[in-house]
Amino acid sequence: MVTTKPGKQRKEMYNAPLHKKRKWISSHLEENLLLKYDKRAVSVIKGDTVRVMRGSFKGHEDKVAKVNIGDRTIEIEGLTMTKADGNKIAKPLHASNLMITKLNLTDKWRRKKLERGLSEETKKEIEKEAEQQIKEAEEEKKREAELKALEEAEAKAEETEEIEEIEKEKPEKKEEKPAEKTKPKTEEKKVEKPKKEEKPKTEKKSPAKKKPVKKTPAKTTKKKEDKK
Repeated sequence: MVTTKPGKQRKEMYNAPLHKKRKWISSHLEENLLLKYDKRAVSVIKGDTVRVMRGSFKGHEDKVAKVNIGDRTIEIEGLTMTKADGNKIAKPLHASNLMITKLNLTDKWRRKKLERGLSEETKKEIEKEAEQQIKEAEEEKKREAELKALEEAEAKAEETEEIEEIEKEKPEKKEEKPAEKTKPKTEEKKVEKPKKEEKPKTEKKSPAKKKPVKKTPAKTTKKKEDKK
């Protein structure tokens, strides 16, 4: 960083790309490693053994479990912290509070970087140490695979035992002979006569009411007789 202003330094640190952040996650080497590799600090990777130099976990020494590039923190095996809800999580530590006591040499690219400018004797020593570490890593993988296989076999055996116990507890059911099936009586089909088609009923019109005829009274014949 060229600038001396702390605000600009923080801005560059937080907005830096990942390849730059990865280089900044480095810790000092122990004195014997410093003399061997002729370097003061090296970037920390998974598998390195480190010692905590500051904080409440000072003096703890174990392997690196994880490197968080975004937060620029490191998680070490055996270091945990409890949350407010009671759950335990890995304690993140800054690389500046650690010291590397043993390097992980299984990566060939890291070996080439460390061997630059060193004598041939030291290079041979580094290669031998790397071969030993590779063998140890393979043995650890085999052990883990065997442990997983044993755990799976035990789990299967427990499941089978539980199933057998459940089957024993169940009462034995007597075999019942199947009852003879009786054929249902077929009902006689009634022959239905075809229904006659009903003609639609027409509404009868009511006859018009005739007006009453007024009867004229019959004329008496007395007057006729008088005239005669």
